[in-house]
Amino acid sequence: MKTGLVIIDMLNDFQNGVLGNSAARDIVKPIQQLIEKARKDDDWVVIYGNDAHKPGDLEFKVFGEHAVAGTKAAEVIDDLAPAEGDEIINKRYYSVFTETDMDSVCKVYGLQKLVIVGQHTDCCVRHSTYDAFVRGLDVVVPSDATTVFEPLSDVPVEVRKQAALDYLKGIYGAEITTTAELLG
Repeated sequence: MKTGLVIIDMLNDFQNGVLGNSAARDIVKPIQQLIEKARKDDDWVVIYGNDAHKPGDLEFKVFGEHAVAGTKAAEVIDDLAPAEGDEIINKRYYSVFTETDMDSVCKVYGLQKLVIVGQHTDCCVRHSTYDAFVRGLDVVVPSDATTVFEPLSDVPVEVRKQAALDYLKGIYGAEITTTAELLG
């Protein structure tokens, strides 16, 4: 089955910048393992869905200015740097599909399934999963390759992450797994 590995917002601003997230470091290794598999498998394509905002974008009302297009802050972290042949989707909204070329990428590669990883399970991963679902794509989310914002509320990170994963499974039919299970 033609599969897209969609790596969402593994950017400098989300690792060490204004929206830095210490939990983001914990998901780098699983994502590296998935990238390695995808680049070796002709049925997979690596797709980066990266915030690349313009001044005044709507998200700034919620999260403040971050990941402005053309800045170091909006670049993928070095440990997960794109390679030749990977697809780069610059996005201004939560979903990798909203006002981007993602539909065209899915069509060109004949993608039937998306493995969605990165940040944040309760935001961009969630919205991208919804958009994939309504397009008839199967979605797999390795739980050890996603994380949530910290802190966003008084609810512990682990509780919010599990609630987000349960939502993706229960509402959009996403398969929740682990990187080891997916690679095994």
